[in-house]
Amino acid sequence: MTRIAALKQTTPEHVTVCLEDGEEIRSTLGTVTELRLYNGRELDEERLCELRLVSGRALAREKALQLVSQRQMSARELSRKLREKGFDEQAADYCVSWVTEHGLLDEERYAAAIVRHYSAKGYGEGRLRQELQKRGIPRELSDEALEERPRDTGKLDSFVAARLKDPEDRDAVRKLSAALYRRGYSAVEIRGALDRARAAYDFED
Repeated sequence: MTRIAALKQTTPEHVTVCLEDGEEIRSTLGTVTELRLYNGRELDEERLCELRLVSGRALAREKALQLVSQRQMSARELSRKLREKGFDEQAADYCVSWVTEHGLLDEERYAAAIVRHYSAKGYGEGRLRQELQKRGIPRELSDEALEERPRDTGKLDSFVAARLKDPEDRDAVRKLSAALYRRGYSAVEIRGALDRARAAYDFED
């Protein structure tokens, strides 16, 4: 059994619960109200564990709301960022579930936005999949987002045309093929783009 020695309000929404044994628990005004805390109240081990759990979740939820309001992110990114801020795995998992249930975290929409962004920059499917994986998008959602992307060879052909002056220059073709591979294009896509470039070159001749 321990006793609350003081409730110190640190901000309009935050309170530090000071216990007589010297422990200090960061909490929120809402938690203090919810658990009916006051100076001098005695807390048994069960109530103390409840205070730590509810306080941790409340603070983590605040941070989660701040993070998802700044930009779109995946569940894995949100969990990682919360743990980096010092919250434990249990609190992070709780917040991911909470923001998802409230429609504040939409991985399907996020995946589609990533695909649109990198497609517009002229990257191929391999690079798009890499970016989706890096951001923690589940494989099923990644596949769906990639399936929905526009199949436009225009950016690829423009990239090739700007960098390949002579399609018969083997060294230039090799370097360009390596660059396209790094941008996430498959061997089939690269070969197709080079064939179109050669056809255009022959036509101009």
